[in-house]
Order: sequence, then structure tokens, then C-alpha cells
Amino acid sequence: MQTFTLEQVAQHISTSSCWVIIQNKVYDVTDFLFDHPGGANVILRYGGKDATAAYVPIHPSDALDKNLAPEKHLGTLDSESINRLKESGKNKVQTKDELRVEEALKAKPPLQRIVNVEDMEEVAKKILPYRAMAYYSSAGDDSITHVENGRAFGRFFFHPRVMKPVSQCDTSTTILGYESTIPVYISGAALARLGHPLGEVNLTRGAHKTGLIQMVSTNSSLSYAEISAARVSPDQPLFFQLYKHVSDVIAEKRIREIEGLGYKAIFLTVDALVPGNRELDIRAPHYLEDFENQGLPTQRNPDGDQGETDRLGTAGGLVIKNDADMTWEKTIPWMRSITKLPIVIKGIQCVQDAVLACEAGCEGIVLSNHGGRQLEYSLPPIELLYRIRQQRPDVFEKTEVYIDGGIRRGTDVVKALCLGARAVGLGRAFLYAQSAYGEAGVVHVVRILEREIRFGMQSLGVRRISELVPQMVERVDWQPVTRAKL
Repeated sequence: MQTFTLEQVAQHISTSSCWVIIQNKVYDVTDFLFDHPGGANVILRYGGKDATAAYVPIHPSDALDKNLAPEKHLGTLDSESINRLKESGKNKVQTKDELRVEEALKAKPPLQRIVNVEDMEEVAKKILPYRAMAYYSSAGDDSITHVENGRAFGRFFFHPRVMKPVSQCDTSTTILGYESTIPVYISGAALARLGHPLGEVNLTRGAHKTGLIQMVSTNSSLSYAEISAARVSPDQPLFFQLYKHVSDVIAEKRIREIEGLGYKAIFLTVDALVPGNRELDIRAPHYLEDFENQGLPTQRNPDGDQGETDRLGTAGGLVIKNDADMTWEKTIPWMRSITKLPIVIKGIQCVQDAVLACEAGCEGIVLSNHGGRQLEYSLPPIELLYRIRQQRPDVFEKTEVYIDGGIRRGTDVVKALCLGARAVGLGRAFLYAQSAYGEAGVVHVVRILEREIRFGMQSLGVRRISELVPQMVERVDWQPVTRAKL
């Protein structure tokens, strides 16, 4: 294999010839520049340099093999250059954000002090690198939909039944025929390695320990094969969240790959076809620049017209190649022609589309507005669930219905189940948990939810999930006070 010096690589920094170093290997990415989902400038920023630190946390290990022809894998650095990179790494000055994270980690509370899901989020936001925090917590526009997703649960109150035997309470259920200890699954969420070096592996192992099902995102920071291999048992079910690529050829390869790896269902995401306006994520580079330069003079001309800022952020680059022309008539039959896996539509936001999904024969639907990260003022999923129950209760007989977005408590889960949901998905909660405490954090969140769900069921007078019925909840036309932190 050919070897290169740092000086040789440093000569290739333009759109006509751009090389990068990743884990001591040299790649010619010239032809890929304008196919890169995040745009050419992201790569050109590291042209002729070592891009390992920026690349590894957000790309699966097989991304280079999938996107670059073999002849573009040019070779490796020579031993002297490798040693020089090691030395420069040792002498690298920590950024202010890295120093902030170090101090926050020292002050991180013991896991047993985390008593609810919001506690976990608070800790994670303190110890996460700012860029990761901004990506995980960002929402669309003014975050109104994100906030209302949670507030909407406060408009549903219980009608508990008393004098019922509830000492033996079973919280288990099935999702697409696969057993789950509680009616909760780990929803697909991208880039877990931004928060923890093991990333999605923490979710996989935590799911196995607690008997939950994990949904793996198309945009995972580990390869689909690595996540599959992390299962403790080959019988552990994995679902796949598919962002359909604009190219049917690439999309088909992806589907056949995960089917070959043993994934059990496809959740086709339909509510994030184009980049959302997630301003916290977009502003992250500017915040970090100002944070690092506190007290230092800047060379910027604030009045000069330097064009609009990069509006993709971390999130936007992940969806730029999504198929924005999917239809019921074309896409579902196409998927049926290449896979026998169950198809669940993730991102239903109105009653009419819930009905169309049933007519298309989909095995399930997820009522979701992408966690409030896409269209502002999309209806909260719990409100949509209520409307389907009122207007088209037959939907629940034709397909399995799930919801995600705004779920923080076991009572939120129980309310959704009373209205007909089969299970609920949590995404951010598990990202925060694995970021703050790794696999143990994932297990801890499940235990919290399990305890709260069991308490809610027993307090309602039921022993099994199947006993939760619409008559046990009532929607009120007023909003309770904001949840108090005690």
C-alpha cells in the first residue's frame, strides 16, 4: 500500500483535488465533494488535513467504503507522519468547551439520584459538548411544537377505578408481534456517538438488559452491522428507521442490507423530507466561536454583507438526500416489491393519512411530528391520537398505532394506551441517558418508566395493558399548571 507524508497530503486542498486523512489513512474525496449531504465546504474545511476528530463521531465505520470507490482509498501516512500527528494531538490545547465539559463531568451526580426522565435530561445537557447538546435538543422555529407535544398530555385526565385487585400487574406487551417488557420502544435517533464513544451500542445493550426493542436510525453513527453485532443474543429484535434516499438504487441496497442483518421491521420516516429550521443547531458554530474568543479582539466586520449563514447545521445535512417525492401509490408498492418486512409509517400528522396508511396495508403507524423538530404548529401526537379515536376508531382495528413526542412520564404512556396506542417511542430521553451514563443510563430510564407505568396502571385499577380503555381518560378544555420541580 502506498504511503504519503503530511506535506504531500497538504497540497490537495481544492475542488479540483481534495484529500483528507482519517485514522491515518489517505482518501481522495474530490469526486464526492458535491455529493456530500452537508455540502462541499464541510469537507474542504479539512482538505489536506487530518479530519479524524470531526469525522469519526458522526459517521459509521463503513461510510467510506460505501461512498468512495476503491481507487479513492489512496493509502496510509508514513510512520514519521503518524508519529507527528500523535505528538500534535498530545500538545493540543483544550478548547473552553472541552474544559467546561471536564468540570461538568466531575460534578455529575450519582446515577441513583436520577429519579425521573427530566432529571436525566438536565444532567446530560450539562455534560454534553455544546455541539451535541444543540443537535439533540434543537427544535423547529420557536420550539412551540416541541413544547406543546409535552403540554398536550396535561389536557388528559384519568377516571380511576377503585376496589380492584391490582397486586399482580403486568406491564408487558407486544410490538409487531415481538415481546416488550413495557409498552415503550427506543425510537430511532441519529448520531449517538456525539454524546458517548460507544453510541448506539449503549442503546442496544441497554435494550437487551431491559427487554425493550430498539429502532436504529438510517443516520446512526455506527454501521447497521456494528449495531446488529452488538446484540447479546441474535434473537434480540431490532427495527430500522428508514429515511428513503432519493435514489431507489441506494434505498434498495440499504433495505436489503438491514434485512440481511436480521432487522425485523422498517419504520419509513415521512415527516422529515427536507431540512427543518432548527436554529439552536444552526447557531452552534457561532456560539462556540464567541465562547472560545471571550475577551479577545475579533477581525470580523459586523456590518459587511458576508451572505447567509449555513442553515443546515448538523441535522440538515442528514436529510438533504431524502426522497421528497414519495407517494402512497408509488412508494409503498415499491417497498413491498423488494422486502417482506413489516412496514410502519413514521410521521403521521392527520387523521386522513392514518386512514390512507391503513388502506395501503401498512402494519403500523407512528403519530409523530418528529419531536417538534420539523413543521412548527403540527398537532401534538396525543391530540391526533384522540382525534383518530373520536373520528376513525376503526383505524385501531386495522393497524398498530404508536406515538412519540413529548413523553416524559409513565402517566403519559398510560394515557396514550388508554386512547388506543399500542406503544410509545422515546428518542431524546435515551440519547440523553446514554450520553450521561452509558448503558447504565439506558437501563435506569427504562426502570423509571416501568415503575411509573406500573403505578399508573395499578392506580387506574388495571392489571394488564389490554384493560386500559378510552373511558379511563377525559380530555379537558383547560391547561393545568406547569409541572413543578420539587
